[in-house]
Amino acid sequence: METVKKRSDRGADIEVSFDANEFGKAEVLDHWVKPQLLRSRKGAAVKEDLKDYTAVFLRVFIYQRKPLVLFCSDQSRSSMNYIDHDLTTYGTFLDLDPSHENLSLRSLIDHSVVESFGGEGRAVITARVYPTMAINDEAQRYMFNYGAVDVKITGLRAWSMKKAQIN
Repeated sequence: METVKKRSDRGADIEVSFDANEFGKAEVLDHWVKPQLLRSRKGAAVKEDLKDYTAVFLRVFIYQRKPLVLFCSDQSRSSMNYIDHDLTTYGTFLDLDPSHENLSLRSLIDHSVVESFGGEGRAVITARVYPTMAINDEAQRYMFNYGAVDVKITGLRAWSMKKAQIN
């Protein structure tokens, strides 16, 4: 999959859905693991030379011979200021079967708030992030496929958000 790059000094609303039904190369979980602990071992580091970023991702595993979808928002690298900000990783497993339905991920980014919806809103993760370098004109959004097989994108929509006009 190609890298999709979006630059904006305002917020963004990005939604992607895809068909991922080849699980032969998915990693097998031989025992139950808490999502946050699993993320710390199987994270989503970016290949670009970024100094601070928040990774929001889905990852398919096989557990008890069935696909299991991990949904995470990883703030562990969201700021170069490691002392003053929450760098917690949040995660959950989605209640969906990707062999019968598309996977989806939507993220709303507005300054310090990143709100992400996995599986058409089956799970929501909201986080506050305070990047020190990726702000205003330097803020970018990337989309990667780090899986072992290609996935078919069935939908991709992205909008820049303007400043709210409150009367």
